[in-house]
Amino acid sequence: MTVAKVIELSSSSSKGIEDAVQQGLAKVSRTVKNIKSAWVNEIRAITGEDGSVIEWRVNMRINFIVE
Repeated sequence: MTVAKVIELSSSSSKGIEDAVQQGLAKVSRTVKNIKSAWVNEIRAITGEDGSVIEWRVNMRINFIVE
């Protein structure tokens, strides 16, 4: 029998959305093993007063197999 678990996390990057996802996955993989997928369910852009993007933020759900 296989059991999977889902956790939710937030990550951010000034470089872009993909970097925010990769940084979040890299950080969580230090303590969570057997990660199988990530579902990005929210993307936000934090802007400066002039409308430029200062930071990208993502919320994602991580699926992993429980040993």
